Amino acid sequence: MTRLLRTPALWWSLTAVWFCILWTFSSFPKLPPGPEIPFQDKIIHTLYYSGAAFCVWLALRLKNPPATASRAMLWAVVFCMTVGALDEFHQSFVPGRSGNDPGDWLADSLGGFLGSWAAGLLGRGLVGKA
Repeated sequence: MTRLLRTPALWWSLTAVWFCILWTFSSFPKLPPGPEIPFQDKIIHTLYYSGAAFCVWLALRLKNPPATASRAMLWAVVFCMTVGALDEFHQSFVPGRSGNDPGDWLADSLGGFLGSWAAGLLGRGLVGKA
């Protein structure tokens, strides 16, 4: 199992699955209602994008040769910022959705930072000193 977790292809595959789920949900005219929590939308954006950053960070750190931790963090954040902007643009064409929300994009960017930071803490055992 540890061997599989040290495979960059696994983390890139999980990133691709993450993206497909994102694009699918972004294509729905209206998402199902949930409990009313202040800033719920921004919290969801932050948490969801942190998952992508986590996967991207590990994929970059486990490749051969590995990226440095700071470079992996930079690219994970850039990935989240770019996909967040594309997703907001995409939502502007979906009936019933409002796209181009700067607050959502900021939450996506924050998720990129937090997810790559968490990967740096939790992924040490997988990455080692590489």
